[in-house]
Amino acid sequence: MNNETMKIPQATAKRLPLYYRFLKNLHSSGKQRVSSAELSEAVKVDSATIRRDFSYFGALGKKGYGYNVNYLLSFFRKTLDQDELTKVALIGVGNLGTAFLNYNFLKNNNTKIEVAFDVDHGKVGTSIGDVPIHHMDDLEKVIEKEDVQVAILTVPSTFAQSITDRLVQVNVKGILNFTPARLTVPSFIRVHHIDLAVELQSLVYFLKHYGVEAEDSE
Repeated sequence: MNNETMKIPQATAKRLPLYYRFLKNLHSSGKQRVSSAELSEAVKVDSATIRRDFSYFGALGKKGYGYNVNYLLSFFRKTLDQDELTKVALIGVGNLGTAFLNYNFLKNNNTKIEVAFDVDHGKVGTSIGDVPIHHMDDLEKVIEKEDVQVAILTVPSTFAQSITDRLVQVNVKGILNFTPARLTVPSFIRVHHIDLAVELQSLVYFLKHYGVEAEDSE
């Protein structure tokens, strides 16, 4: 995202790609305009939150008319830097890593897994989903050559911090961490932790104690 976007609340920033995906679908279907109520129904975010999110960017719509789909799509494409490719490295080609390589964020214009790394000599030198798999010994050399800015960690948690330390040395700016380990990084690197076991436990807890009506506070 550009510098202007960084000033908005983080909860809003997390919803922008969701809005963009739905607007792309609307544009493909030929729809010219959309109301906040229609957006709300599609993305499962209340209309007041949508209007507040959009208000951070000025007048994106008109009262009684709604939002122009083409304008919003163009605006969010620019806001999310959709025309600028961010190269991603996947580290750890196990079951989860393999699934990522096969998917490779095909619906996103601005992110692509460019390279993958593993220690299994049976995988090194092969490709999955057209993504070449390199040995971990070549991590620094390949990442610097390919100018990779973001890494996805799908490795055993015992190796997560040592690999992260190596990523810091080659100026990776962001890490999507799918391991249970909580990583220590310098302030100029952003880490998003996605612990699937914790998310599942949280879901079960909310179902038991709050039911299906509970909403995320964000």
